[in-house]
Amino acid sequence: MGLLELFILAVGLSMDAFAVSVCKGLAMKQITFKKAAIVGAWFGGFQALMPLIGWLLGSQFKSYITAIDHWIAFVLLLIIGANMIKESFDKSEESANASLGFKIMLMLAIATSIDALAVGVTFAFLDVNIWWAIIFIGSITFTLSAIGVKVGSVFGVKYKSKAELAGGIILILIGTKILLEHLGVISF
Repeated sequence: MGLLELFILAVGLSMDAFAVSVCKGLAMKQITFKKAAIVGAWFGGFQALMPLIGWLLGSQFKSYITAIDHWIAFVLLLIIGANMIKESFDKSEESANASLGFKIMLMLAIATSIDALAVGVTFAFLDVNIWWAIIFIGSITFTLSAIGVKVGSVFGVKYKSKAELAGGIILILIGTKILLEHLGVISF
């Protein structure tokens, strides 16, 4: 997996965190750089940590499932992407909470980074430099989450579902590309 693919994957993974950041920005009465940086640090930190944990776990089983690793990567990315697309069409109102308290931010950071854990497992089966991957995923999520806080304060939840939809489509396309490359249908 090249740097461009890692960048695109990082953007796709960060869309859940971006969407939650938009909600945070909507709920906050006053947006400051510090508040946006706190949200970005929580989400970016967990989005960087989870792929590393997933990669470490996946590396333990790599020798057992090398023959089907491309199918595992495809299925995981397909499930994660489909779930993000499904959530993008969910019209239920989420209650916006402006709190940046430890418990709330920890729960949100874990919830938005579970998909990054699954992607980390797939990294163990692919030719991925895990350090570049976690740097890209963490820094892009940090940046987009901080921007999401500002977007939420200015535009409200107008872009939340579009971000989730785009993220889901990106993950499905990357999973499909991985599968097609391993099956020899395409080569990049």
